[in-house]
Amino acid sequence: MVDVARTFTVEQPSHVIVAYLRDFANAVEWDPGTQRCEQVGADPIGVGTRWHNVSKLYGITTELTYELTVDDPDRLVFVGANKTATTSDDLSVRVLPDNRTSVTYHAQVRFNGVARAVNPIAQLAFNRLAESVPRQMTEVLNGL
Repeated sequence: MVDVARTFTVEQPSHVIVAYLRDFANAVEWDPGTQRCEQVGADPIGVGTRWHNVSKLYGITTELTYELTVDDPDRLVFVGANKTATTSDDLSVRVLPDNRTSVTYHAQVRFNGVARAVNPIAQLAFNRLAESVPRQMTEVLNGL
């Protein structure tokens, strides 16, 4: 299983951050691998809302359907799946003084079947990719 986590501080209040992040379609702006991400259906966003996500990592394009499984004021969890893998993007926030927010991004990827053989290589690749998430996400969130 691939497991990466990063914590960083942004210059926005937590409610602004959570309101933005709970629409997973915004991942195209803050996730370096996401190429497209569209909500499935037009219902208001809440637990059970799904998104079709197309990501490209190191030349490999993959499509997953993500679902919002936790929608709390300080934590959002999106679980994505396809025949090869199940992923989890766990985003939590903590209020800091002066309208700043600590954001923790925790991603896990569990490969299915024979795809499990790529775990060691995938961990290295995701570690490298995860280094760019705080910079990119901070820039986007500070611009809200």
